[in-house]
Amino acid sequence: MSKFAPSLTVIAMSVALLGCNQTQKQDPQVTINKNPYPSTYQALPRSATLLTNATVLTGKGEKLEQANVLMVDGKIKAVGTNIADELVAGATVIDATDMWITPGIIDVHSHLGVYPSPSADAHSDGNEVTNPNTAEVWAEHSVWPQDPAFNRAREGGVTTLQILPGSANLIGGRGVTLKNTPSTTMQGMKFPDAPYGLKMACGENPKGAYGRKQTVAPMTRMGNMAGYRQAFIEATEYKLAWDKYEADYAAGLNPKAPERDLTYDTLKGVLEGEILIHNHCYKAEEMAMMVDLGKEFNYHSGTFHHAIEGYKIADLLAENGNCAAMWPDWWGFKMEANDMIVENVAMVDAVKNSCAVVHSDSSTTIQRLNQETAKIMYSANQHGFNLTEEHVISWITSNAAKSLGIAGKTGSLEAGKNADVVIWNGNPFSVYAQADKVFIDGAKVFDRQDDAYRAKSDFMLGQQ
Repeated sequence: MSKFAPSLTVIAMSVALLGCNQTQKQDPQVTINKNPYPSTYQALPRSATLLTNATVLTGKGEKLEQANVLMVDGKIKAVGTNIADELVAGATVIDATDMWITPGIIDVHSHLGVYPSPSADAHSDGNEVTNPNTAEVWAEHSVWPQDPAFNRAREGGVTTLQILPGSANLIGGRGVTLKNTPSTTMQGMKFPDAPYGLKMACGENPKGAYGRKQTVAPMTRMGNMAGYRQAFIEATEYKLAWDKYEADYAAGLNPKAPERDLTYDTLKGVLEGEILIHNHCYKAEEMAMMVDLGKEFNYHSGTFHHAIEGYKIADLLAENGNCAAMWPDWWGFKMEANDMIVENVAMVDAVKNSCAVVHSDSSTTIQRLNQETAKIMYSANQHGFNLTEEHVISWITSNAAKSLGIAGKTGSLEAGKNADVVIWNGNPFSVYAQADKVFIDGAKVFDRQDDAYRAKSDFMLGQQ
């Protein structure tokens, strides 16, 4: 019998009572609040703004010369070389001649705020290394919004980022998507209505954290797989118990609600398609197994992070609709990171219907994701690819937004989307490129020419 099912005695009593009390009033229905810590984000002050005469990369494969971008009420109003005069009336004009404009950069894999600067044990809040399955923890409850690395990332053009738990556990807990805007609370940064992510991890990390250090399962990769399967077996039972409760209540019965469990609340959300998987996974055969694990339990296996061997299964990833979030050239720091090639991202990207993403997993790399992308473009083109700026910008904008489930709101310069915009002082894929101005929802949050928009912290004194 499922541990989430009511006992036979309780069922018998319920049937007997129903026989005698068909008109008995139902108890209040028990529901699970799926968003108990809602976003309180409010856009900063803004006004209609017209950016003119720039080279514009839309994030959707277009490169527009001498083009304009109009932001009104926090949204992209228009993009192009000829914007109607009546649309731009009264807008503040910023001349971006000889500059480039892109969507705001999105980092799908960050630990800012949960491993903040300065690095210290007291600030180490990203890995709950107490059980191989800690789906009950939420990274947002560890986020320190005053981490000065948020400021540095903003200066690198990052407007949106997902904060994830670490990778010690098979199932490490929920991630949260934030707008990179100054705030005194996590909820003031929380991206409204963005789906939660669930951090999972394959391979060496969980078996090392438990098998080698604690002499408990998992000790091997087969132990890893058994741990995932057991967790989703139990989550399936939990979901069935709640589904039955809700159906019985809707039928006019007065059922007893199952006992709440934070771990299975999260996994139930995965099974219902509301929480997206983000899986730390390096090796091709393990990613393939995780795809099959999703099929076994009828959920989508989501985005594979790091994906050092993504090039080996690029066809499978595209066919199954998996994004792969990768580095350009991190490799060799452990055995599962050994079989890297510099064309990895380009080979994943080359397959039809692919979703290649470049991520940081670093408080310093996040400051230059544009240059990380440039390294891939250069290396791949040296080896026979024909990648262009207007295409590869998608790896850190629109594809990243797709991975996070927010592509309908941000990630590209299209009318109606959030006005998350970066003006660069030149080609963003140049080693000399710097973000000159950054906008989130049309509000200026960084201006390299104006100290009032350059956030400072005590920790960063002397490190500018």
